Amino acid sequence: MIKRITLAFLLIGFMGLSQENEAEGQPFSAIVVNAQTDRPLESVHVINLNKVTGTITNGNGEFSITAAVNDTLYFSYLGFKSQKIRVTNDMFKFKDTKIALTELAYALEEVIVRPYQLTGYLEIDVKNMPINTAYQYSISGLNVGYEAGKKNPSAVTKVLGAILNPADLLRNLFGKKPNQMRKLRQVKEDDAIRDLLASKFDRETLTELLQIEKVDIEDILNNCSYSKSFISTANDLQILDAISSCYEEFKVLNRKK
Repeated sequence: MIKRITLAFLLIGFMGLSQENEAEGQPFSAIVVNAQTDRPLESVHVINLNKVTGTITNGNGEFSITAAVNDTLYFSYLGFKSQKIRVTNDMFKFKDTKIALTELAYALEEVIVRPYQLTGYLEIDVKNMPINTAYQYSISGLNVGYEAGKKNPSAVTKVLGAILNPADLLRNLFGKKPNQMRKLRQVKEDDAIRDLLASKFDRETLTELLQIEKVDIEDILNNCSYSKSFISTANDLQILDAISSCYEEFKVLNRKK
């Protein structure tokens, strides 16, 4: 009887340890190929958005990264459309999983752009152009205007609040995204992710990692006294460092209150 009880406890402990290991992740391997040619792609950046770790593919398009079921992997490669995939159970069971990336040239061919039906006659085309319903507000003494969306009673209040109380705006931006902000340090510590961000200028990878919008990034940096020139020309790594610095200063100021 005692032996059976001991065996039961051992089995329960083993099962608990196994589940914990699965939650933390295990090595996941796959091959990244060109969707058009099926040839392996070297130096593709692979990021686990949940674990905030990254790696790159070797000469055979192979990579290995720690992942758990339901983790999201983000693939980025110059000249190819970035892609996200969710890790599933079968990907661990079956080897030689292939991830296909599409060249941007092919991806663009699938997009049909029809902005407006223009006739070529200015007077007619001007009348047919849609009217922008977003309103800008200006304040005497300031040489810039502020976008506030559609005209409504709260629009002016929103603009005034952003101008007169920048700390409150930062509190709203940072306070609503605590999990994303905690990822800042993790992102900065991974060399593969830092190398990727240093080569990017489109904020695409950064928004995926932090799960915030481009407009939020601009709002944060604007209210941390970064210039428009820096915001528009800096690479994604510089933007990440700027947000991190701003967030650390914000935390210090909050502690003093």
